[in-house]
Amino acid sequence: MPTLIESELFGYVRGAFTGAVRSKEGLLATAEGGTLFLDEVGELPIDLQAKLLRAIQEREIRPVGGTRAMPINVRILAATNRDLDAAVSQGTFRRDLYFRLNVLTLRIPPLRERKSDIPLLLGTFLEKINHSTAMQHTIADDALRLMLNYDWPGNVRELENCIERACTTCSLPTIHVSDLPSQVRDSQLQAAPAEATADPAAITPLDELEKQAILHAIQVLDGDKLEAARRLGIGKTTLYRKLKEYGTVI
Repeated sequence: MPTLIESELFGYVRGAFTGAVRSKEGLLATAEGGTLFLDEVGELPIDLQAKLLRAIQEREIRPVGGTRAMPINVRILAATNRDLDAAVSQGTFRRDLYFRLNVLTLRIPPLRERKSDIPLLLGTFLEKINHSTAMQHTIADDALRLMLNYDWPGNVRELENCIERACTTCSLPTIHVSDLPSQVRDSQLQAAPAEATADPAAITPLDELEKQAILHAIQVLDGDKLEAARRLGIGKTTLYRKLKEYGTVI
């Protein structure tokens, strides 16, 4: 019986395996003429890597249980958090597939290295949550500062999970520090001993991180301050007050 990933990628014909009561088109065929995003491509088993390589090279696929090849015209966008160079050396990722996929490499830094993106990401998550719950959640300044100071080892997924949990558990529309997950709240206490021995010049004050986030949001949104306030999850009055404190022309 084929793996779930194989049948999802290549599709299958009726009767190919138990439960295949009708034929199903795979993702590679569905994406015809467009782009297919393969997340965590480094986790593909070796045998499936060979089949994906053949599909990319030959520009055709054969559904599971089928006998006829089907031409495809698909652009592949693949992502992984694994070191594929090391995986190739260890023999867990095919070298030929690696070079087929690695035509253009885009490295996305971890969230801790691009904290100015946090307010915009929070705004996007809040917009989605508010739309589904019909409640206008916002983030208090103290909670935003804490999230800007947290390192997010789980990256964007952890940030999204954090805000979803906060919106679910908080009793008021405004999210405060007490509504955040314990690992985020406790990060202040865990960071305190390290600050005693760290280089003071390397510490960025929370107010400065907040300022950078607000100004970055306005810049990305081409100066649209009302949209920036909405995306940041803060009131427009708060945004204008902050800009006045920064001495920024409104």
